[in-house]
Amino acid sequence: MRREIMLSNGGHRTKTVAVLVGIVAVFGGLLAGRAVAETGHTAPAALAAHSQPLVDGTPCSSSARSCVDLESQQAWLIADGKVVRGPVKISSGGAGKETPVGHSFRVFRKEKDHKSGEFKLANGQPAPMPWAVFFADGGIAFHAGDPARASSGCIHLPAADAQAWFEHLQIGDQVQVVKASEEMAARAGH
Repeated sequence: MRREIMLSNGGHRTKTVAVLVGIVAVFGGLLAGRAVAETGHTAPAALAAHSQPLVDGTPCSSSARSCVDLESQQAWLIADGKVVRGPVKISSGGAGKETPVGHSFRVFRKEKDHKSGEFKLANGQPAPMPWAVFFADGGIAFHAGDPARASSGCIHLPAADAQAWFEHLQIGDQVQVVKASEEMAARAGH
């Protein structure tokens, strides 16, 4: 949305103010979206996802290219509305470092041999995050890791599965991270 405000002391300021108003509108919308998510009210992305058909065998909608169910600790790869890999056993974030839930995460970076900037090995070296596919703020990614051990918000996959996720998912692909029982309840309410 663009609004122009006329100022009496110079035409060049009109453009500056219009840009600033646009920036405020964009950030205001982002903050409103975050507030809706944090208050537990159904966000527009969730409403859109709930109106799409589920992919058979998953709690996610057909627009997803990857689906994660935090309750069952399983994940799937999806192509053309069908499961192409999964369910795969995963581990997600532990207490205090939970994996974020959402319907419209997008893959924004991939790095085959990523090293954590936050976590270190016992020898002080950065912790490896092989086959990293980043999809949420805060460095949240799918990557190879022990699916028997909670992560710090990421999705741990066995190495062969992490490689499959890395090869299948492309920048911009949609990732849905859900709790199946909440999804079913939300769909029943429609």
